[in-house]
Amino acid sequence: MRWVRSSFAARSFRSKLILASVACILLPALGTMMVYNYLTRDAVKDQAIQNADQTLKLVEGHVSNEFRYMLYLMNYFTVDQDILFLLKNLAAEPYDRNRETEEQFLNGNEVRKSISSLTAAGQQSFVSIVLNNGMAFTNYWGYEYDPRLLLDKPWVKESENTFGLESYWAGVMPTVFSSEKARNPYQITSVRPLRGDRNAIYGYVVVTVMESLIHQYFEGLPTRQEIMLLDREDRILSHTDSGLIGSPFPEMREVLSREGTPILQRGGIAYLVSEKEISIGGWKLVSLTPYKSAVAKINDIFQNVFLFQLVSFILFFLLLLVLLRAFTKPLVKLDKVALRVQQGDLEVRSSIRGQDEVGRLGKSFDQMLDRISDMIREITETQARKRKAELDMLQAQINPHFLFNVMNSIRMKVMRNGDRESADMLSSLSKLLRMTIQDTGNIPLHDEVETAIDYVLLMNMRQKQEVALEVDIAADVLMERVPRFVLQPLIENALIHGLNQMEGTIYLHAKREEGAILIQVRDNGKGMDAAALEGLRRRMLGLHGEAEDRSEKRGFSGIGLANVYERMRMTFGSSFSMEIESEEGAGTCISMYLPL
Repeated sequence: MRWVRSSFAARSFRSKLILASVACILLPALGTMMVYNYLTRDAVKDQAIQNADQTLKLVEGHVSNEFRYMLYLMNYFTVDQDILFLLKNLAAEPYDRNRETEEQFLNGNEVRKSISSLTAAGQQSFVSIVLNNGMAFTNYWGYEYDPRLLLDKPWVKESENTFGLESYWAGVMPTVFSSEKARNPYQITSVRPLRGDRNAIYGYVVVTVMESLIHQYFEGLPTRQEIMLLDREDRILSHTDSGLIGSPFPEMREVLSREGTPILQRGGIAYLVSEKEISIGGWKLVSLTPYKSAVAKINDIFQNVFLFQLVSFILFFLLLLVLLRAFTKPLVKLDKVALRVQQGDLEVRSSIRGQDEVGRLGKSFDQMLDRISDMIREITETQARKRKAELDMLQAQINPHFLFNVMNSIRMKVMRNGDRESADMLSSLSKLLRMTIQDTGNIPLHDEVETAIDYVLLMNMRQKQEVALEVDIAADVLMERVPRFVLQPLIENALIHGLNQMEGTIYLHAKREEGAILIQVRDNGKGMDAAALEGLRRRMLGLHGEAEDRSEKRGFSGIGLANVYERMRMTFGSSFSMEIESEEGAGTCISMYLPL
């Protein structure tokens, strides 16, 4: 082990990669070839069983649908209140075929219409409703079969042990309908008693379908698969060979009781056995698939795949030895460039390009060096803009301590003279000056909103026409912290430039929205055209060198739109965004998105 470690340590990365690649490909391939035969046999058998189960599941769906339709017919005649009312009235009176009353005729005709309309569009089925007084209603002609004979059948008597929506499945029996005997020798029948007061039975509903309707789904299956329907006692109820219907299938229980793969030996041929229970009387579907035909196609696929893998391994093994040297050549060059960068040369580039991982690595390495240079320049420019923004803030503070103290003295004197309006104006101005005395850190949003309200109040006192300020701040954002004086410049722009210091409304909204806090300042002023809007956006982003056009009229704070944008970006980073929307005659809206 020590010799192996020392040998690898002395080799280059290229040699290590070649040896490791050969070992990782060769050893698994040899192991695969050794265990392939053992694993393939079990995999082939399991796949054959899965295929048989899938086919059986598909057949079970069709067969269950046929039986569900029979249940649907019986449910209709034992649940529908109109039909039950007619049947109870008909069963309550004596019946004579030769002296049928008008009421019996009319009510019976309604029952027959219901049977005919219900069975007209579905599968071919024979419905019989037989009452204890001898009345019978069917969807077939009387010459086909006399339904009153059903009352003497033993399985009809056995159905008396069922209640509610339970049905008694009589199983398979010879066909009794004269028109079907020749082509359908067997039928499958289900019966349900009609119960009145105190569960007294006054009749029976019998639904019958031909056995061929079931075994039609057993035909044309792949791999010569044989499917049959068995009852609880493993008697065959349905089969493509009518000669086997009614005969027992005792091998079924013996096969399923064994451990391992269920295989039945019959006539010197091995069959895979699968079963699927259906929700009818404990019946089940059983399939017998010849083992050889079931696994032949799958076995061929496995053998072809193995041969392809073997040939592919040899070809790729040779190709790998040739290509590894070509692939590692750019890595050697990249290593030399990294050494020069380590020595402090940030101008060197690898110039390695390509569509593979090494090419993308060389490109990313060069882009990383470019980004480092750009970041150095950006940091320098950001620091310069930050110092400029702080200078603008300092210029807005005109000896605040002195002005604040004098303003409070004047306010108290005015209040003593009874001039309440002037005192309120001085109070609002004092609040604004107090904001300038506080430190330059962030403040709660509600304090910033109060500053904006005081500012509008002051502006309304000095203007001829008042401006309304509508404030809608969500309660869950009131305590979020923001830089000072970020709302006042926006409201100042809306008041001076949007409304031209005329009458109008300014709307201030704030709420949480998709992982951010949305703050909007909107006015219903004159708005601006597309060219003016684009110019304002560019000045906000500082694309003209100056954050604000100095020729524009400045407000109370002297902090322009671009200054607000710059300070918010420095506070919240690149996740902060500001949008400006405007339309002539409809006003302007400024939206700020503060990340949470």
